[in-house]
Amino acid sequence: MKFAAAITLFAASASAFSPFSGAKKAAAVATPAFTVETIPGALEPMGIWDPLGFAAKADEKTLKRYREAELTHGRVAMLATIGFLAGEAVPPLFWALLATGIGAAEQKRAEIGWVEPSNVPVDQPGLLRAEYTPGDIGFDPLGLKPEDPEELLVLQNKELQNGRLAMLAAAGFMAQELADGKGIMEHLMN
Repeated sequence: MKFAAAITLFAASASAFSPFSGAKKAAAVATPAFTVETIPGALEPMGIWDPLGFAAKADEKTLKRYREAELTHGRVAMLATIGFLAGEAVPPLFWALLATGIGAAEQKRAEIGWVEPSNVPVDQPGLLRAEYTPGDIGFDPLGLKPEDPEELLVLQNKELQNGRLAMLAAAGFMAQELADGKGIMEHLMN
């Protein structure tokens, strides 16, 4: 498992330094302001949960970065929870190949959403493109993305909830393995 994690980190970090090779995209149609009140994620009964006030203090660009980070970490955590369960039964070569694929996908996401480092002002690190919607890389080969905005909001909220739960689950899996040195499958089978 440690080997697979090391390969994944290596593959993903290498893609961060490759130059942008895509074409510039045309400006998108104006969208509503990206504010805490207008983005998915505020759900009943909690509503907007921001105990440290990060989102309340953030401007639109920073809030987009926060949402991009939350979606990315949630997606990685969803894969990690499956990886924890399947990782003990699958040979390490599979994980090395998977890490290469994840690195390629991460490079494509960075090309679509992030401004090239050479074009980013020093005081705005990690700048997202103005027309980019966090999490939407335009990859929907099966046409599963709903056209109706209300249905899309429901789907986005489900992804955020599942990602948040997966982040907690992955942290729990790691804590359990570190606590007694036994794999998660070993705990589930006993």
